[in-house]
Amino acid sequence: QVHLVESGGGLVQAGGSLRLSCAASGIIFSINNMAWYRQAPGKQREMVASIRRSGSTDYADSVKGRFAISRDNAKQTVYLQMNSLKPEDTAVYYCNRGPNPFDSWGQGTQVTVSS
Repeated sequence: QVHLVESGGGLVQAGGSLRLSCAASGIIFSINNMAWYRQAPGKQREMVASIRRSGSTDYADSVKGRFAISRDNAKQTVYLQMNSLKPEDTAVYYCNRGPNPFDSWGQGTQVTVSS
């Protein structure tokens, strides 16, 4: 069974940076395309960045140029480097397969950006 554990969130001022990590187990990590999603209060969960098993990446327009997704297959971990954070980036961040996420989600990590 897939198990995803996100970490690295916190409270940061606008313009600051955070690096999120997500450790995966129960899957053959290297063959899966992975992604970071976020869900802000009162909004639907959205995918903000994805990385294919080839290493190629895609980003939502709202984070393009500010966020960078990467992966370490040996550690079965996916990362999200977030720079130039804005208050509208405030959300709970999750990782999962992307697209077509697994049914099981981790607990997420809260990112709060103050203005």
